[in-house]
Amino acid sequence: MNVDELVAIDVHTHAEEPCGTHPDDGYDALQAQMAVYFNQPNNRPTVEETAAYFRARKIGAVIFPVDAERETGYRRYSNEEVAEKAAANSDVLIPFASIDPAKGKTGAREARRLIREFGIRGFKFHPSMQGFYPNDRSAYVLYEAIAEAKLPALFHTGQTGVGSGMPGGAGIRLKYSNPMYLDDVAVDFPDMPIILAHPSFPWQEEALSVAQHKPNVYIDLSGWSPKYFPPILVRYANTLLKHKMLFGSDWPVIKPDRWLSDFEKLDIKPEVRPLILKDNAVKLLGLKTAGSPAR
Repeated sequence: MNVDELVAIDVHTHAEEPCGTHPDDGYDALQAQMAVYFNQPNNRPTVEETAAYFRARKIGAVIFPVDAERETGYRRYSNEEVAEKAAANSDVLIPFASIDPAKGKTGAREARRLIREFGIRGFKFHPSMQGFYPNDRSAYVLYEAIAEAKLPALFHTGQTGVGSGMPGGAGIRLKYSNPMYLDDVAVDFPDMPIILAHPSFPWQEEALSVAQHKPNVYIDLSGWSPKYFPPILVRYANTLLKHKMLFGSDWPVIKPDRWLSDFEKLDIKPEVRPLILKDNAVKLLGLKTAGSPAR
């Protein structure tokens, strides 16, 4: 990856297509509703199609699956397969893995193996889809494996479009994704970078508070068009948290073209824009730029 040639780094993109090979598990119905919610019908590209999209725009992308099969019944996309496909497109893709914390010590062993053998650069959690409170001590054995490698853990926060409008929200409970639960995790794992994904509606101020108070906590701005960002989020992005805000799209349901177009119209200071779009992610992910060694 030639970081110097990239115009931005998207820290939040999904690897989706294998789930679509299991129409009997209900995933098709879930994705159909997601397409309505985000007004985005083409929401299951392959990893190769994802790489081509980002390559054409000179944007790097963190890509990950979501291991929520225990809670949802939808089979997970193999972490190894995501890593291998990302490695084949390493000029633009950065692989994160996803492991259900309920797997305990088995999950921790998987995490260490993925880091050691597949070059995984971080981990994705979705508390609402995985059905757990992030500060539940049962998850800590997995966090320990991530923290010892000093890799980032990215957590979905706030409301989710997954299951929105479906009976019972497809069984997905919003309560697990309050960002305040991650304050405990930030205290207990101060050397593990934590990314709060999305504007955290309806807990935006909680997210800002945790990110401001804890040095290892960041916020990615994915999942919403910037034109819908609440004023307090924009204010903090321009000031106190300008070094902690990260560009994320939530591909494929929100395309970077749309996000970046709306971001251009947002009242962000000129000197802050490159921090959000690229520089903060370069530092957080330990990416190599001209004249600086990788972490």
